[in-house]
Amino acid sequence: MSKQIRIGNLALGGGAPVRVQSMTNTDTMDTRATVEQTLRLVEAGCELVRITAPDVKAAENLGRIKEELLRHGCEVPLVADIHFNPKAAEVAATLVEKVRINPGNYTDRNNGKWLALSQSATEAEWQKEYESELARIGEKMTSLIEVCKAHGTAMRIGTNHGSLSERIVSRYGNTPEGMAQSAIEFAQVCSAQGYDKLVFSMKASSVKVMVQSTRLFVEKMRERGMDFPIHLGVTEAGDGMQARLKSAAGIGALLIDGIGDTIRVSLTEDPVAEVPVAYDILQAVGARVSQAEFIACPSCGRTQYDIQRALAEIKSRTAHLKGLKIGVMGCIVNGPGEMGDADFGYVGSGPGLITLYKGREVVKRDLPQAAAVDELVALIRAEGRWVEP
Repeated sequence: MSKQIRIGNLALGGGAPVRVQSMTNTDTMDTRATVEQTLRLVEAGCELVRITAPDVKAAENLGRIKEELLRHGCEVPLVADIHFNPKAAEVAATLVEKVRINPGNYTDRNNGKWLALSQSATEAEWQKEYESELARIGEKMTSLIEVCKAHGTAMRIGTNHGSLSERIVSRYGNTPEGMAQSAIEFAQVCSAQGYDKLVFSMKASSVKVMVQSTRLFVEKMRERGMDFPIHLGVTEAGDGMQARLKSAAGIGALLIDGIGDTIRVSLTEDPVAEVPVAYDILQAVGARVSQAEFIACPSCGRTQYDIQRALAEIKSRTAHLKGLKIGVMGCIVNGPGEMGDADFGYVGSGPGLITLYKGREVVKRDLPQAAAVDELVALIRAEGRWVEP
């Protein structure tokens, strides 16, 4: 389990629910559009909202955006997304709850220096220059770290595949190992200055690279006695079903490992569309339950009722019952066993006939399908598990 930090009024890590976040795609200088989109994200269930701040003016406008959100009664923590501009990061850190920087973009690329060193320097010479470079990075980071300390601002170190520094690429290549090493360096730099309100992410458009680099980083942290929270996401995933599957594969694999404290599903769509996908992923792996769960067989020749219609009707009437598990099974051959951990079961028992279960116990036998969903709802009510939608 990771350590817990606070991002404004939101607890992250350390046993807190896995938090869902997204990012606006409006012009940050368009205060009204950014506020409106942020409010829609929050209404959909978003718990952290990231807004780009490419320059100092945009960073300053985050303060106006924050004021407008508070005027609407919205206290969602904001994250400033910074790439090349350290001054913008410092300004943003005084105005919002969190800043995100990319190690590869925050440091100098040195114009071939590290490539030359990797080819000609001895290991001792390389190591000496490497340690000097880390010291220089620490000096560069000091101003931002001090601002974050003074304002209680959190920081995400966001390593991106393909934007690693020359120093890292010359030593490790553009690899998961390089990504993990880049992040661990910044963890050490910040920790050396007594700043630990940190979150880390390993982002890649490749699911395999994202998963491998995150696992490597967590391993490196544990070797050093670190336990910072982890942000998960497959970046540039695209749109539609492909993007959702890539996000589910990458984020889901790590959540099942017990890794991940906040997630962002990256879609080339309206950002609001990202939020329900995130909750679906969390529900699928059991990380955070937000609706009813349905166990339903694909059906086969043994099924003697319209299971597709039944499942659709049951979902439409019970999906709002958070935490409830309902089995919808084609027949009694495997159905009762395979839905054994369900709270309630709806199982085909003959031509057009349904038997209802409470757990593994038969409650009503051989009901006509036309009446069976009403009877299921009545059973859920009788057991005290019903709430109005």
